[in-house]
Amino acid sequence: MKKFVNAPINFVSEMLEGLVLANPDTLKYVPEFNMIQRVDRPANGKVSIIQGSGSGHEPAHVMAVGPGMLDASAPGQVFAAPPVDACYECIKAMNSDKGVLALVNNYQGDRMNWDMAIEMAQAEGINVKQFIIDDDVAVQDSTHTVGRRGVAGNFFVIKACGAAAERGASLDELLALCEKVNGQVRTMGVALTSCTPPIKGKPIFEIGDDEMEVGVGIHGEPGRRRDKIKPADAIVDEIFDAVVRDLPFQSGDRVALMINGLGGTPISELYILYRRAAERCKEAGFTIVRNYVGEYCTSIEMAGASLTLLRLDGELEDLLAAPAEIPIRVF
Repeated sequence: MKKFVNAPINFVSEMLEGLVLANPDTLKYVPEFNMIQRVDRPANGKVSIIQGSGSGHEPAHVMAVGPGMLDASAPGQVFAAPPVDACYECIKAMNSDKGVLALVNNYQGDRMNWDMAIEMAQAEGINVKQFIIDDDVAVQDSTHTVGRRGVAGNFFVIKACGAAAERGASLDELLALCEKVNGQVRTMGVALTSCTPPIKGKPIFEIGDDEMEVGVGIHGEPGRRRDKIKPADAIVDEIFDAVVRDLPFQSGDRVALMINGLGGTPISELYILYRRAAERCKEAGFTIVRNYVGEYCTSIEMAGASLTLLRLDGELEDLLAAPAEIPIRVF
């Protein structure tokens, strides 16, 4: 294993310490629960938006804390659900008079721990509800899932809800918005390499130099099949078709298109993928209103990418265009 790491067990906590040291005016770190929160939250008059999942997917989710996005995040260790007490303390810390919304990706450990934490908080009279995100079209059910997985489409749920919450939306209004976004967003990914969690110290699966995993999960879960690697355009064509057919999208749709890197893919290659995806959108009669190319939901250093399409209407276009600020600086 070659990584910039000290003791592997401290990988997440030291990452979070560094994140807050680089953003001391906007972020606060609660080391007892590995929680990152905005220094100016909670705030009465605004629903608090929180999320917690395994680490290793950065910038999701701890680096999505900021104005117009999340108010706090309680991550677990790499590829591990956050502990129940961390979820519970995150809810309590972000309690406001308008309530708390927990966004939960559809993984068994995440759901189980957030369910327990929410029950505990509700028993104390806290107005907290959750929404389950499941945008991955690759696998409906398997031994690795409890249904469709929550992957890069999670970004659009955070962005829309974060913007609406800043404008004063109620908890029930935000839940309805979650249903709307989740119902219109679809994702599928491809992996070219495996990745190595620091504590494990070796790749989580083996894949040949001439192979790719089509429909891979962000924790390395098996996809639809293992195949020989193909040219970039052929890869985009396959995942584009799978995404479009699932909703299905239709000619005339206005969309947001995301090409998301899984952690080890050069930005140059992501733009090669975007080029073909944009061509396919044009051929299908879609108008790309907003585009996103970069790393939004990764799998440590996995070489690979995912394609996400979100069907838009006037409300979603407005919310995606709303200002937001997170601690990821380009320059």
